[in-house]
Amino acid sequence: MKTISLRPSFYRARLVVALLLLLVSGAAAGAAEAPGVAAVGFTVSDLDAEVAFFTGTLGFEKVWEREVAGEAYEQLAGVFGLRQRVARLRLGTEEVELSEYLTPRGRPIPVDSKSNDRWFQHIAIVVSDMDAAYAKLRAADVRHVSTGPQLLPLSNPNAGGIRAFYFQDPDGHNLEIIWYPKGKGNPRWQDHSSGKLFLGIDHTAIVVADTDASLAFYRDRLGLQVAGASDNYGTEQEHLNLVFGAHLRITGLAGASGPGIEFLEYLTPQGGRPTPGDLAANDLAHWQTTLSIDGPKSLDSLAARLRDGDVPFVSPAIATLPDAELGFRRGFLVRDPDGHALQIVEP
Repeated sequence: MKTISLRPSFYRARLVVALLLLLVSGAAAGAAEAPGVAAVGFTVSDLDAEVAFFTGTLGFEKVWEREVAGEAYEQLAGVFGLRQRVARLRLGTEEVELSEYLTPRGRPIPVDSKSNDRWFQHIAIVVSDMDAAYAKLRAADVRHVSTGPQLLPLSNPNAGGIRAFYFQDPDGHNLEIIWYPKGKGNPRWQDHSSGKLFLGIDHTAIVVADTDASLAFYRDRLGLQVAGASDNYGTEQEHLNLVFGAHLRITGLAGASGPGIEFLEYLTPQGGRPTPGDLAANDLAHWQTTLSIDGPKSLDSLAARLRDGDVPFVSPAIATLPDAELGFRRGFLVRDPDGHALQIVEP
C-alpha cells in the first residue's frame, strides 16, 4: 500500500506557511480570505439518541441545544415549514452540530450506501488508544464499515503506524477513529495527559468526482489552502473503506481554524453514485460543513461571487436570523460541485 500521509492533523502549520507566502509575494487583489471551519454537522432522526451516543460512547460534551422555527430558518435550510432541534457538541476544540427536523421529516440514508458514493462524508475522531477505543465501540454494538482497525504499513516513512477504523452512528452516518503514533500528525494528538480516550476531530472527509474541480471551488472560490496530498491503495485501504480495489487520490485543505477538509477521489473503482439532485437538508444523508468568515461585507461579497460563478444555492438569499441562538445572525447554504453542503456564516 502506497500512502503518503499528509493528514489535516498538521494542516494548521502548512496553512500558516501558505498564508505567509501569500503575504510576502502579494496576494492578488480580491482573493478570498481563508474562512474557519466552525463545525461539521448532519441531520439525525432522534436528537436525544444521537446526543446520548456521542456523549456516552465517544466522549463529546454537549454545549447547547436549541429549537427553532420560522421563515428565516426555512430560508437558511431551504426547507419549508421546518421546526428543528439543534445541538452543538464539542470534543477537544472541535464541534459537531446535530439537527433533528420535527417537521417535515426527511428520508433515511440509502441502505446500500458505499464509501465511494459521492454523498459520503465523515468526521475523523482522534483517539489516544485504538484498541481501547475499538473495544468501547464494540461494547456499544456499533455497525462496522471497516472490517476492523487498519494499520498503515511501517514501510511507509510518512504514514507507517497510523491506525484507522470506519463505523456508523445509530442513523448510519459514517464516522472514523484514527490513532497517530509518535512523530505523526499534529503534536497535540500526542498529548495524552488528559487521560481521555477520544481527543478531538482531525478532519472531515468528502468523496469528490474530480479533485481539480473541487480545488477550484474550495481553494479558489472559498480561500481554503491546500495542505497535503496522497495516493492511497492496497489491502489496508480496501478494508478500511470496505471498497474492493480502492485506489484514492487524497487532497487535504485547511481553513484559518477548525478541522481540515479532505477530498477522497476514487481513481478505482469507477461507478460511485452521484449525490441525488433532490437531497434536502432534512434528509438524513445531509451533512453540512459550517464555514465562518469575518464581517457582513465579506459575507455579502462572497455570496455575490458564488452566484456569479453559478454555484448552486440552497438558501434563496442570505438569511438574517431573529437572534444568534445558532451561534450566528446571518448565513446561507450552498452546494459544492459534488452536492456536499456548506453553511457559510458570520461569526
